[in-house]
Amino acid sequence: MTGPLSGGEAPGGAAPVPVAAGEAPVTGGVAPVRLTGGEALVRVLSAHAVTHVFGIPGTHNLEIYRHLSAYGIRHTLPRHEQGAGYAADGYARVTGRPGVVITTTGPALLNAAAAVGQAYSDSVPLLVVSPGMPLRHPRLATGLLHEMRSQTEAMRGVAAFSHRVSSVAEIDAAVARAFTLFAARRPRPVHIEVPLDLLETAEETGPARVAPVVAPAAPGAEAVRRAAEALASARRPALVLGGGARAASAPVLALAERLGAPVVTTANGKGIVPESHPLSLGVSLHSPSVQGWLTACDVVLAVGTELAESDLWSPPPALGGTLVRVDVDPDQMYAGAAADVEVVGDAQVCLRALLSEVTALLPVSRGHARVPVGTVRDPSGDPSDDGRGRPDRRRIAVPDDAVRDDTEPARAARLLRAARDAETSARDARWLPYLRAVRAVLADDAVVTSDSAQCCYYGALPHLPLGPEGRYLHPTGFGTLGYALPAAIGAKVACPDRQVVALSGDGGLQFTVQELATAAQLGLPLPVLVFDNGGYGEIRDEMAARGDTPTAVDLAPVDLPALARSYGGQGTRVRDPRELTTALTEALRTPGPTLITIPEETP
Repeated sequence: MTGPLSGGEAPGGAAPVPVAAGEAPVTGGVAPVRLTGGEALVRVLSAHAVTHVFGIPGTHNLEIYRHLSAYGIRHTLPRHEQGAGYAADGYARVTGRPGVVITTTGPALLNAAAAVGQAYSDSVPLLVVSPGMPLRHPRLATGLLHEMRSQTEAMRGVAAFSHRVSSVAEIDAAVARAFTLFAARRPRPVHIEVPLDLLETAEETGPARVAPVVAPAAPGAEAVRRAAEALASARRPALVLGGGARAASAPVLALAERLGAPVVTTANGKGIVPESHPLSLGVSLHSPSVQGWLTACDVVLAVGTELAESDLWSPPPALGGTLVRVDVDPDQMYAGAAADVEVVGDAQVCLRALLSEVTALLPVSRGHARVPVGTVRDPSGDPSDDGRGRPDRRRIAVPDDAVRDDTEPARAARLLRAARDAETSARDARWLPYLRAVRAVLADDAVVTSDSAQCCYYGALPHLPLGPEGRYLHPTGFGTLGYALPAAIGAKVACPDRQVVALSGDGGLQFTVQELATAAQLGLPLPVLVFDNGGYGEIRDEMAARGDTPTAVDLAPVDLPALARSYGGQGTRVRDPRELTTALTEALRTPGPTLITIPEETP
C-alpha cells in the first residue's frame, strides 16, 4: 500500500491509497505529494509488499531508515553487511518473496557483494538498495566519505543489473523493474543506487508505481507435445530436478510415477520430491554410478537446472539419449548440455501440461505401483478456472510411506542408491550417525541451512532426507563460506514457528560467527551445529591428494561454545549421536542461538 501500514495519514500529507503488490496504482483524483528520495524508496518498497529488510544504518542512508517504521517495514540488524545479504537470501528462499538489503555507500555495499554473487548463482530474488555518490559528483576523486569510482560497475559483475536513478520520480521505476524481473524471468539479485543528495531532496510525486501483474510463462504447445511423446516412448527415462522445479513438486512427482522414472536432484532441488520415495535418488548427481546411469538413459527430463559442473562436481557427462529441458530461462537451452527438446516457461505450468499430455499417452502408470491413500490439494501454484468461473478443485493422489518398491524402476533406484552410498561409505561414515540423530529430532517442515563444508556437501546433502514440506538451503555454484548462520537467521525471521537449524564447519562458521550476536538479540530458538575438524578440511585433503604438504589450513582451536555464550547465546559440546539428540531437542526450545560442536573424527 502507499501509506503506512498502521493507518492514518500517510507521510507527506496524503491520505493512504491502498495498492496491492502487482496491481495498477490509482491515479485519478490524487494530488501529488512532496517526498524525499528516501521516503519515496521506502514507500515503493511497501507498495510491493515488502515487510522486512536487513541492513546496517550509516551516515549516508539515514533518510531511508527514517521512514521504515512509518510504512510498517520491520528491520533486522546484522553485525556485517555480508551477513545481511545471506540473511535476506535465506528469507527469500523460504518465503518465495524477494529479500531486501539496505546498505550505505562504498565498503558497506562491497561487503554485501559476496552475498549478491551467491544469490545470482542460486537464482534468488535479492534486492540491494544503497546510496551512491551525489548526482553531480566530479569524475576526479574528492575524498568524500566512502567514495569509490563506480558502485554500479562493481555490482554489475555480480547482479542481474545495477540501476542508478537520476531523480526521485525514477525510484519507482527502478524498483518496479526489479520486481518485474523477479516475477517474470529467472530471479536474480538486483542493485538500486540512489545518489545520496537525492535521498534528502524532496520532489513532487504521484501515487507509488508498482510492477505489473505478470502471468507465469506458458510453454509452446508443440514443444510440450514433442517432450511428452519422447517421455512416453522412453524405455529408460530419468528426471533431473533443480531449484527451478521447486514450485512444481506435486506434478513432477506424479509425472515420475506415471513414467516409472527415477528422480535425481541438484543441491537446490533437494527435497522437491520426498527423498524417502522409492524412485528418489536424492542429491547424487556427483555420483559416478548415477552419472553412468544418466548416460545410459534414453530420455532425460531436466527441469530448472543448469546441469552445471557445480552440481555434478565434474564436467557434465555426455548423455546418450534425448535431453528434454524445461526452464523459464531460454538461455539454458543452449548453455552446457544443449537441449534436444526445448520447453521454455514456468516450471509448474510446463509440468502440468506435460503431465496431462503424458497421461493421455500413458493412461496407466508404467512400471511403478502406487498406493493411493487419499488426496490432497495440489499446492503448486494458483488454482485455474474450470470454465464455469470457479477455481479448479481437482486433486492429485499421493502415495504414503507404504508405496511398494518391488517394481522394476524402484528396484533400479534402490540399486543406484546402494551403489552411490558404496562409493563414499568410508568417507561419509563419520557423519551418518549424527545426521540420523538430527533427522529423528526435526519436524517435516524444518529448514536446514548449510555451508560450503564437508559435513554439508558430503554429509547432509546426500544423507539427510527431506521432503517438500522442509527446505535445505545450500550455497551452490558461487560456493561462499559463512552462509549457514546468517541464512538461518533470515529463515527464522521469516518463519518463526518453524524449526530452523544451521549446519556448518568450524572454518566456515568463523567467516560470519559474529552473527551469533544477531541471533541472540532476536531471541528466537536457533541451533547451530558445528562439525569441528580443526580448519579447512576440504582444502587440507586436496593438498594431500596432490602430494603437497598441507599449508595454511589448520586453525588454532577456538572454544566455540564459550564464544556463543559470550554473545548471549548457549553453547555445548557433544561426544556421540545420543548426546546430540538431547542437545538439539533442548536447543529447539531455548530462546536465542545454541552452538553445538561435534568433534569430527575420521573413521
